[in-house]
Parts: sequence; structure tokens; C-alpha cells
Amino acid sequence: MTTAGAPSAQPAGTPMSSLHEALDQCMTALDLFLTNQFSEALSYLKPRTKESMYHSLTYATILEMQAMMTFDPQDILLAGNMMKEAQSLCQRHRRKSSVTDSFSSLVHRPTLGQFTEEEIHAEVCYAECLLQRAALTFLQGPHRFGHRKGQWRPRALYGPSQAYSYLPGPGPQHLSPLQDENMVSFIKGGIRVRNSYQTYKELDSLVQSSQYCKGENHRHFEGGVKLGVGAFNLTLSMLPTRILRLLEFVGFSGNKDYGLLQLEEGASGHSFRAVLCVMLLLCYHTFLTFVLGTGNVNIEEAEKLLKPYLNRYPKGAIFLFFAGRIEAIKGNIDAAIRRFEECCEAQQHWKQFHHMCYWELMWCFTYKGQWKMAYFYADLLSKENSWSKATYIYMKAAYLSMFGKEDYKPFGDDEVELFRAVPGLKLKIAGKSLPTEKFAIRKSRRYLSPNPISLPIPALEMMYIWNGYAVIGKQQELTDGILEIITKAEEMLEKGPENEYSVDDECLVKLLKGLCLKYLGRVQEAEENFRIISANEKKIKYDHYLIPNALLELALLFMEQGRNEEAIKLLESAKQNYKNYSMESRTHFRIQAATLQARSSLENGNRSMGSSVSL
Repeated sequence: MTTAGAPSAQPAGTPMSSLHEALDQCMTALDLFLTNQFSEALSYLKPRTKESMYHSLTYATILEMQAMMTFDPQDILLAGNMMKEAQSLCQRHRRKSSVTDSFSSLVHRPTLGQFTEEEIHAEVCYAECLLQRAALTFLQGPHRFGHRKGQWRPRALYGPSQAYSYLPGPGPQHLSPLQDENMVSFIKGGIRVRNSYQTYKELDSLVQSSQYCKGENHRHFEGGVKLGVGAFNLTLSMLPTRILRLLEFVGFSGNKDYGLLQLEEGASGHSFRAVLCVMLLLCYHTFLTFVLGTGNVNIEEAEKLLKPYLNRYPKGAIFLFFAGRIEAIKGNIDAAIRRFEECCEAQQHWKQFHHMCYWELMWCFTYKGQWKMAYFYADLLSKENSWSKATYIYMKAAYLSMFGKEDYKPFGDDEVELFRAVPGLKLKIAGKSLPTEKFAIRKSRRYLSPNPISLPIPALEMMYIWNGYAVIGKQQELTDGILEIITKAEEMLEKGPENEYSVDDECLVKLLKGLCLKYLGRVQEAEENFRIISANEKKIKYDHYLIPNALLELALLFMEQGRNEEAIKLLESAKQNYKNYSMESRTHFRIQAATLQARSSLENGNRSMGSSVSL
């Protein structure tokens, strides 16, 4: 790995090209950023953002990373404006004809000489600007609407949508322009994604072409192509089949193996974008495949990717955070806690890194059943972070409900009142809201009656939503501890009077108990618990998500036993027969991942049998 900021060797007497010099300086800025010198990195880049497309793109990328973590409308607006400037600068350096027309014809010509190296780099930077602006468009929504009475205003932002609160005022006429503006934003974002995708496809074809001539800075250009092509292929390949078919109809396609290969090649190269490829791969291995998959993570690959960067940047907040995620996934909770605490101590400039760590620490103490510490971090998040107040307040209430009678509860906090506050914190725009938040609101509604019926184990239920049982399953002691809590809740439900939530609560407990039993190797008992949920399907009144998830967990149990054909049937049933339940998209992502895994195991098994027969 080369040292960021160190100029590449030049022949004696040869002047460094302006493009080469710009890339060298941007790598220096990246080095500053990775050592937590965020302001210094921006200050170093700023003087040349009006003239150099790489300085402008790097500056805007740092601002976008900040916006993605703060969800602050002003941060998003600033990053969006800077990325727009970067795109305009790239446009000035591009060849005048469109990239699609140019490259589709060039690939079949004997020479690529009519494109300068700067024009080639302008294409990949332009595609990157398009993609990042699309992400900001989905975040941004119509935040430029004013805060005057009777209008909608941003309260917090999440992922591809934005949440608003309504300020009382005359008439509902303001809603329609908001919806129109939101739709326009999504259309603009979609067009940018499409254009970026097509540009990366053409650039990839160019790199693969025998006519491609490598320029002085080809490794940086190729690294940019690998980053974009890899990100698109990997992301698209993870989507549920029904969404992917729709995208394929309009020209998108995704190949997971090709996407991983491109990112891995980009990560191993000594290019400006190598660290971005590493970050994307770490996100994939430690978040996407974990939360949206079956919990089977290629942790060895994640550790291999992280190790050289952690050695080089031992106090780098980004890498300390990923080190904590890896330890948590391995079930080393105490080691994970130390890493997240190190991450918080490493820098004080970007508090949003602290918030990411608070979220992880909250779950680490949940796994350990230390409700006071989990509550502490949920409380910090509810006061400092604007991602989803409803989720944070729900978690505060959930942890308070797990306290024992002898435990001291923070002054002024009562779980019933907190649960009652959750629906009023709903963030919504054009009928859409954050899935986790919708789940919390639905669960909280039972507290709105004068005589509320308590949720049995809300913290452990939300832990399932975030796939936490795949973490505690790595440590028998943790699993035993959680199982003991679940068993006590089960006994209380059996002794208590029947009510309208009885069957739902009993089935929830069966689902969580089955998971613990599975990880403890008590397979038959786990299967019995999962099957009880399906048997009570028609009696469940509210928590309809339990049925497809019970089928999913039973399928995963069968897969561990090599019963892949039975598993695929259960997964098909879970996907086809149940609609409009809580966290449906997340369940579909997990079903998709499990189905691919089961079919792959079947194919490998059939190939092995074929080899044995031929012998």
C-alpha cells in the first residue's frame, strides 16, 4: 500500500502533470481525513475546488459523508451544492459528445487517441458526481420549503426518504406541492442513477477493450470504474427478485460475484479510490449481509480488508468503528465495546461518529442483558441525534420495561408515558416513513388505552429485527442469559389473564425462544417453537410479521441440517403468501439471501453427487 500523499516516481526532468499533481494532493487530503483531521482535509482541498475536478469531488464527498451521518438539512444542502459544482467542473472537462455515443463507437475503432487522459478521468468523476447527487436527492427531498405557518418542515431525515412535521395553518393546500416536489426529487434522483449506471457500463467496456491505452494515471481511473461498477452490481444483486425484475426491465442488472470482484480489485490497487472500495466492502460484510441477510458473514475477508488500514490508522475513527462491528459479529462483545469506546475517544470533531458508536454500544449491552447501560445510550441518542426520535424513545421505554422492580429508574422517565409519546414523534412524507419507526409506533399503540397491556420483552423483540440473535448465538453464555429472560416472560404470560394480545405475545416469545434453542443446538425444540407460530396463524391479530419470519427461521434451521429442498418451499411460502406486515422489505431481503444460499447448496450437492457417480 502506497503512502497517501507521496508523489509517484517521475523520470528525472519530467514535470508532474496537473492531473497527477491533483490526484497526489487529494490523496494527501484523504490521509488527513483518515487520521480524523476532518477540518484540515477540507481546508487543504478548498483553494483548488474551483479549478480541479478531483479537488472539487473529494471536497464534496467529505461533505456528503458528513451529511449522511448527521441527517441535518443544512449539511445536506451544502453537500448537494458542492457536488453540483463538482459535476459542472467535470462537465467542462468532458468531451462534448455524450459518453454513451462516444464510447460505444470508440470501442470498435482501432484507436482511442481522440480522448485525452483528462477527458477519460472527467467521465469517471462525472459518473461519481451523478451517483452521489442522486443519493443526496433522495435524502434531501423538498427541504427548501420554508418554515412559515401552515407548511411542512424537515424534522429528521432517513435513507432515501425525508421526514417532515406539519405546522398548523390554514388549509391543506400546501400538501400537494410538497408531494409534487417530492416526486420530482425522486425522478431527478432516478435519472441521475440511470445516467451514472450507463456511464459506468461504458467505461467498464472501455477498460476491458483491447483498444484501451493506459495513461499516466490509469490506476486512479480504473479504480474509479471498479468502485462504480462494483457498487452497482453488488447493490442490485441484493435486491428482492420482484424489484430486480422491474429494474432489469428498464436496463439495470446486477451480478454479485462480479461486483465483489471489481471492489476487491479496486481495494487492492494503489489508487485514490482504493479506500472507498474497502469501506464499501466493509459495509457489505459487516452490515448489509448481516442485517439484510442470513447472518452468515465473511468475517475473515472483512478482517483481511481492515487490518492494513487499522495498522496504518490505529486511531482512525472509521476503522475503529468497523473493528468494533467485526468483534460484535464474532460474538466478542467486551472487545466490541472497547473498540467503540476507542472510536469515541479518538476524535471530538465529528460527533456523528459517536452516535454510530452509541447505537452499537446500545446493542452490545442489550446482548449482555445490561439494561441500564443500554438505556443510557438510547437516552443519549434521543437527545443528540435526529435520525429517528420515535425509535430512540421506544428503545428507552423498552429498556425501562426490562428493569427489575428493585432497579432505580431515572427520575421523570416512565415507560408507559414514553411508549405513549412514540406515535406523536412519527416522521412522515407523502405517506412514507421509516420501517423501524413504523414498527415501534405499531407496538406502542397498545399503551394508548387507559389500561395498557404491557409488551412482554420489547427490547428482545427489537433485537430480533436487527438480527441480534445471530450475534448472541456465537456465545453460549449470552444465549443462555437471553433464553432465561424469554422463559420467564413465557411463564408470566401463561400465568396472566387472557387478553386481545395474548396469542400475539405468546407467538413472539415462541419465535425468540426458538432462535435461542437453535443456537444452543436444541434443534428439535427450536423447530417445535417455530411451528407453533404457523399453527396459530389465524389467531394472531396484530403481529402478522411473526408468521413469515417463523417460516424464514424454520427454513434457516432446515438449511443447517442440509434439508435445502424443504427450506426452499418454506421460503417460497413466506415470500408469496404474506403481504403488508411490519418490516416486510427487510424480511424479503432475508428471504432472498436465504433462497440464494439454499439453491447454491443444492447445486453444489448435486455436482458432488454427479462427480461421485462418474467415478
